[in-house]
Amino acid sequence: MRLILTSLAAVAVSVSVLFPVCPCPAADVTADAPASTPALEVKVEKDVSYLPEGRKEKGDLYLPKVEDGKKHPGVLIIHGGGWKGGVRNAAREINIGTTLASHGYVCFSIDYLLDDPKSPTMCWPQNLYDCKTAVRWMRANAERLHLDVDHLGVIGGSAGGHLASMVGITGPESGLDPSGPHGELSCRVNCVVDMYGPATFEHRDLSILRATRTEAPELYKQFTVLTHLDPKDPPFLILHGTADTTVDVSQSETLAKALAEQKIEHHLEIIPDAPHTFHLQSKQKDLRPLVLAFFDKHLKPSVSNSER
Repeated sequence: MRLILTSLAAVAVSVSVLFPVCPCPAADVTADAPASTPALEVKVEKDVSYLPEGRKEKGDLYLPKVEDGKKHPGVLIIHGGGWKGGVRNAAREINIGTTLASHGYVCFSIDYLLDDPKSPTMCWPQNLYDCKTAVRWMRANAERLHLDVDHLGVIGGSAGGHLASMVGITGPESGLDPSGPHGELSCRVNCVVDMYGPATFEHRDLSILRATRTEAPELYKQFTVLTHLDPKDPPFLILHGTADTTVDVSQSETLAKALAEQKIEHHLEIIPDAPHTFHLQSKQKDLRPLVLAFFDKHLKPSVSNSER
């Protein structure tokens, strides 16, 4: 397949990233990584345009050190914020992007269309279209990014967890793939990490959908993760804390049960006393080994096979 390379206004910049365990230097950054896995230098490109002209939303790239002839798997990072807030460069997204890139992943953390009560345009399903367009953009720019287009994953927290799940489980058959740009490229991903995202809305009306469940039952069905599950869906890693008062841990338990019923590979990790909105180095548990092992298994098959 011929790769379409789009022009980028972004330039590579060095950043200083602060982790809860230790500060990183202001030059190329290296995550405070598990000792068992060697960490690589990370370069960050900010304010990358990935949507059509006129859209204000941008993305930040987290890139591992370039090695001659080597292609890296990729991970799309989707921020949370109740579908109406949040940004691509919050602490959680920086932590995830730097951690994964330092272990050989090309990461793209994006903004997407948020709900604006003053706008007549509803954010759904454009927010999902934006996330899928980001997957296509990564594939379209694979040569420049040294990206392995056959091994892409997605991770998101809270509302971003919901959107990450939807990226993983919906395709053309769901009517939820955007027509373009890069419409000739696939939106598919190989695996999903859902961090405390909602999976069902049986007893809730959502202002972002501009209608009640009674008024628009089909819209709520379309917006619900459980609607779209089937045995062909990619593997899931689900992370949730027991002290979450925003999205109850039962949401992830319900999702895990539904995945089991469909015989979809999955693992639910419940973190005692963890609240809503933690990243990979929560004070309750260091989740980096678990997340890296999951992505390595599904996005680095040669590494996974050599360890068996």
